[in-house]
Amino acid sequence: MKTTRIQPDFPGLLQDFFCQHMMAERGLSAQTVASYRDTFRLLLRFAQARLGIQPSNLKLADLDAELVLAFLDHLEKVRGAGIRTRNTRLAAVRSFMRYAAGRVPTCLGVVQSVLAVPTKRFDRSAVEFLSRKEVEAIINVPDPQRWSGRRDHCLFATLYNTGARVSEITNLKVGDVRLEQSPSVHLQGKGRKHRTMPLWKRTARVIKRWLKEVDSAQTAPLFPNRFGQIMSRSGVEKRLKLAVRQASKEQPSLYNRRISPHTFRHTTAMHLLQASVDITVVALWLGHESPATAHHYVEADLTMKQRALDKLNTPFTKPGKYRPSDRLLSFLEGL
Repeated sequence: MKTTRIQPDFPGLLQDFFCQHMMAERGLSAQTVASYRDTFRLLLRFAQARLGIQPSNLKLADLDAELVLAFLDHLEKVRGAGIRTRNTRLAAVRSFMRYAAGRVPTCLGVVQSVLAVPTKRFDRSAVEFLSRKEVEAIINVPDPQRWSGRRDHCLFATLYNTGARVSEITNLKVGDVRLEQSPSVHLQGKGRKHRTMPLWKRTARVIKRWLKEVDSAQTAPLFPNRFGQIMSRSGVEKRLKLAVRQASKEQPSLYNRRISPHTFRHTTAMHLLQASVDITVVALWLGHESPATAHHYVEADLTMKQRALDKLNTPFTKPGKYRPSDRLLSFLEGL
């Protein structure tokens, strides 16, 4: 006798997506799971306000393209999210819908309509990076008489040395540091990709002094907060913002600039390129899968462009003015 497969309701489907699909089957990182979790927390609250239905009573058919588009507009216009954030939230919803398509075939129409929602194009701003003097000013400004100041000094120095993402830095453990012979730190990046980063002698000395002030357990955080726990992203951003404000007294060019931990990552890449390090090595340094991802650093560096231009001979051409030879062409040129 053929048994009928019972289709899960929406709450059960969403729980299976997180616990079974994302964690058990795909083994995605905690950061990815947290990002998807935040997306659905926002989406379910929006659906509750718009439809008047409790999240636990929602059906998959309620999350149609119209609701998803309204949610994305809400993120931009009400919550002030950027287009990148909008696209990230849409990617999470799409991933869930692709999973749901195999579990609830009767809702394929709704799934396809949501999958058809396009990502939004956006202008790519120029890469923001710091000069060497600006970096030095920020690294050296924390108060060496305070525990938090010594931690921040070591934190910023390691950020600049490694070009690491803020999540990679905050997740560093004491056991990830190697100071014998060839000093290095071991980072775990996106997609659980591991890489070992060499340390400059000066950075190694700073870390060696700092290790005397933290828990020596191999699993202890290298850069803890005042409670001995892993620093949060917002905690690092707050400490950096304070350091930039103080450093701007020495370097006025820092005044009123929005410097984030990711700015240090851009700065490391730019300084490596300016030192004539091959772009493939820079991509590996940053943990990129493809060297093409690092091309925007080349595009942002005016000094490198000027060096390339200086290698070309200026063509000796007689200046002139283009004059269209046809009335219709003249019309088009005037548009």
